Amino acid sequence: MLRRKFWIAFFFLLFLVAISAPVWLRVLGSALIRDDGPAKADIAVVLAGDQWGNRIGKAAELVRAGYVPAVLISGPPFYGEHECDAAIRMAVRRGYPPEYFIPAPNDALSTREEARAMLAELRRRGVHSFLLVTSDYHTARSGRIYRAAEEREGGGPSFRLVAAPDKYFHRDAWWRSRESLKIVFFEWSKTIATAVGM
Repeated sequence: MLRRKFWIAFFFLLFLVAISAPVWLRVLGSALIRDDGPAKADIAVVLAGDQWGNRIGKAAELVRAGYVPAVLISGPPFYGEHECDAAIRMAVRRGYPPEYFIPAPNDALSTREEARAMLAELRRRGVHSFLLVTSDYHTARSGRIYRAAEEREGGGPSFRLVAAPDKYFHRDAWWRSRESLKIVFFEWSKTIATAVGM
């Protein structure tokens, strides 16, 4: 009798999880995103790692809309050159003026290393405020990393997170595509690793 009640309860719980899946899957996707929206700032900063050009395109539109005068493009190593150089060439081919962009070559291999490099460059330039532009699924984690990096340095420029759309990630349907599933798996893995100090 006890065993039967256990199995009934187990299958009922499984049923509840299954029918509520769209709700908690959306929550898992939405928790990765923090978009403060644009506002006037000294400069925009584009993080590396977007092979589709959505980040640099979003930042170029911020210049065009008058939020910032220019965009600082992070550039870790990328196939024998710095990613910032390839990204700027692509943006110019898409019709954005080259004077919108400032390359910031660096040797960062993680968002944490990139934060140190880019914040040092912002300090060198005397920047007081910036818009941090990255892929929507990367905003919450990168914001925490940049805030922690500024705290370690005793402060830094104020910033707002601006989310760029990603080709594959859609917060309300990410579980429906293989590429999006990979994005969410890796981003949550990195989020947990960052939280435990790895």
